[in-house]
Amino acid sequence: MDDVQKWSYRLKAKEMVDILNSKNFNAIYAEDAEDAKRIFLELVPEGASICVGGSVTLKQTGIIDEITSGRYNFYDRFHTASVAEMHDVYRESYKADFIVASSNAVTKEGQLVNIDCVGNRASQIAFGPKKAIVVAGVNKIVDTMEDGIKRARAIAPLNAKRIRHKTPCATEDNCNCQNCEGQPRMCNFIGIVDGCFHFPKRITVIMVAEELGY
Repeated sequence: MDDVQKWSYRLKAKEMVDILNSKNFNAIYAEDAEDAKRIFLELVPEGASICVGGSVTLKQTGIIDEITSGRYNFYDRFHTASVAEMHDVYRESYKADFIVASSNAVTKEGQLVNIDCVGNRASQIAFGPKKAIVVAGVNKIVDTMEDGIKRARAIAPLNAKRIRHKTPCATEDNCNCQNCEGQPRMCNFIGIVDGCFHFPKRITVIMVAEELGY
């Protein structure tokens, strides 16, 4: 990344931090992926219980490696014997100290927009775990809630391909939900967090001055 691009990303991330803080989120600026990991480590004490949403961003920042290092009580969704057992982990994880995830979109209206297959990530960001930490790169920033939903649908094929869901979009790289039916469907639940007023500062958003995730 050249200096001019980085300058632009810094401005976008810092603007988004101000917008989110005005909506009662706890928004924090991160210079890069390594800085985002540093902030995570400062926020979460060792021994805390953590659940996660599926996320390329957490992998790129190294945060998922920290979560699975053994220093935390991790609700492990990745090593289950069956889908039913994985769903049981999801149910139990509503009692976690932290949900750590990314967001499909962050709007300039101060909203987090997510579309889920199962719904655990979108719902847990809103309620359940005591605190939520959302890590997002500047590529997630959009103008409006409607733009956020469009963005989430546009990247659904990438996520379907990543987790090997047998959906039409995973084959065609084109999201057309009208033609998508059955259990593997990616776009089942839409979650929109429009401010953090009922539980002030419960949701921390780490805005990173880089492109991260899909």
